[in-house]
Amino acid sequence: MYLQHFNLNELPFSITPDTSFFMNRAGYQDALNVLLVALRSGEGFVKVTGEVGVGKTILCRKLMNSLGADYVIAYIHNPYIKPDSLLFAIADALSVPYIERISQHTLLKLITRSLLDQHSKGKQVVVCLDEVQAMPVQTLETLRLITNLETEKRKLIQVVLFGQPELDSLLNQPSVRQLKQRITFSYRLLPLNRVALISYIRHRLEIAGYQEKTLFTRRAIETIYRHSMGIPRLINIICHKALISAYGEGADKVTHTHVYIAVKDMEETKYSDQPKMKLRFQIWSRWLFGALGMIGLIVAGGFLNDIFGLFA
Repeated sequence: MYLQHFNLNELPFSITPDTSFFMNRAGYQDALNVLLVALRSGEGFVKVTGEVGVGKTILCRKLMNSLGADYVIAYIHNPYIKPDSLLFAIADALSVPYIERISQHTLLKLITRSLLDQHSKGKQVVVCLDEVQAMPVQTLETLRLITNLETEKRKLIQVVLFGQPELDSLLNQPSVRQLKQRITFSYRLLPLNRVALISYIRHRLEIAGYQEKTLFTRRAIETIYRHSMGIPRLINIICHKALISAYGEGADKVTHTHVYIAVKDMEETKYSDQPKMKLRFQIWSRWLFGALGMIGLIVAGGFLNDIFGLFA
């Protein structure tokens, strides 16, 4: 691989959500701060939304690593979980002992008892759910009922929802309007702009051990931005493949040519310019037909003048 060629200690653009590569800029630190403030304030529901690949999972893991020993965390990454399975997952996170065939009512009583026990020890229970936009409405309703458990001053359990923008549509359904009303903090993760993208690439290279000033040329950066649309996951994939291409040529810098080779090899970005090309075609076709129409009117006008001239 290209690690030794570019003097790197590890792969800088892996798509696994490694929190050591978490960037405390470009909105991610702001999002983390919002989550930490919300949870330390004892709020019941917090929501984070963002497009596919924008960095929700790494933010979730960074949050869990940042909470400390005063928190008990249940991480649920399966969005298709049923209401009963949700209760079992929370019970497992709390180390609640239960028999194999236990009723939902009995399990909920055991969870409540455990939550009160954690509260008496000064610990706060947080449930982090990923890809919530695909979660069944019944499961969300069960989640809301669990958050009803509280003391006079504080919730016994807090919930952080991570999802794609479709989550907002799900929460607009009348059947879950009570849950939506309980969301007190929200944050929207956005794609990176050009400046943030440059910082993102440099940050990951530095963490991976790169010592030089620049590895990607300016044109390479512009090409990455155009084809990734600022989505970190796509940036990682393009940069990784471009590094492979540069290594294969024995080059010491990644150029826009290497990036183009990487883009051609990607299913996600191979046709990313098609909407723009379609728009350009529509504009040019309208301009062309308009121009032809004007020419037609001019020709027709000249022809009519000649006709009327014959009878003058």
